[in-house]
Amino acid sequence: MVAATEPTGGVLGRIRTELPTLPDALQRVAEQLLADPAEAALATIVDLAERSGTSTATITRFCRVFGFSGYAALRVAIATETGRAAQARWELDIGREIVPQDPLDRVLEIVASADTRAIQETVARLDRESLERVVAALAGAQRVELFGIGSSGTVAAEMAFRLQRIGVVCWARSEVHTALTNAALLRPGDVAIGLSHGGRTHEIIEMLAEAGSHGATTVAVTSFPRSPLAEVADVVLTTAAHETTFRAEALAAVHSQLLVLDLIYVVLAQRTFERSSVAFEVTAEAVAGHRLPEEADDSRRSAGRRGRRRDTSGRTRPAPKPEEA
Repeated sequence: MVAATEPTGGVLGRIRTELPTLPDALQRVAEQLLADPAEAALATIVDLAERSGTSTATITRFCRVFGFSGYAALRVAIATETGRAAQARWELDIGREIVPQDPLDRVLEIVASADTRAIQETVARLDRESLERVVAALAGAQRVELFGIGSSGTVAAEMAFRLQRIGVVCWARSEVHTALTNAALLRPGDVAIGLSHGGRTHEIIEMLAEAGSHGATTVAVTSFPRSPLAEVADVVLTTAAHETTFRAEALAAVHSQLLVLDLIYVVLAQRTFERSSVAFEVTAEAVAGHRLPEEADDSRRSAGRRGRRRDTSGRTRPAPKPEEA
């Protein structure tokens, strides 16, 4: 975890994500910070306590919950983040509703800003030691199971495909009975990864708990590090999400989940370079016969250009036969 004496990036995103799970007093502190982060960065601990209707002791407890040694460290983190946000115009776009009158360029700005912010917050809060631990477990695993439902299931399937390409024996499961029966077959040294943005999907919790009960290393990928899913996992990798209109947080979290899993995949391939290189080469050769060679693509494009030409009227017509030229 992040050392308590060090400020961490993405603190506002963490506060926003975890706000619903906080006790009432801490929720009031969080709401006050999120209402005007720039002003909060300038406020004293007494000011913040008065504005939130709490006490200085509550503010100190809030800081420790989010990994800070005290209010001064929290203020520095918020000031740093609000400075970056102002520069990138994120505060304008994050949380803004998309209305029917918005032009395409504006929708693009809002969605891109939300996804960029979520990815950067994920990078800021990602525990490197935990990620290294997951990679080490995967490198020695005989069997890997990935569990996800809905959009998380799609991400799990993508991760399984990538791991299979580098020789990792793994499956992605989304159907409860199949997942539970295969989780029960895991043994010490195997790995189970459960994906759930909210960390409260009962089926995923049950799957990961079943895998853990048989000695497998269990990994939770979630936006809520104190969620029920995180509680049953050996290792927790935290993601972030910023919802937009038509995209609830669970859908918006897909990009962050893919970032974390893609990083695991790349680092694992790096750590097992020789094995992964051979596996990637063999799998590439296996499907090579189903790809047209580049020369064929070039030939078809050249033939297409020769087969059509544009007349003076601007219309296209087939090229004339040689005797008509």
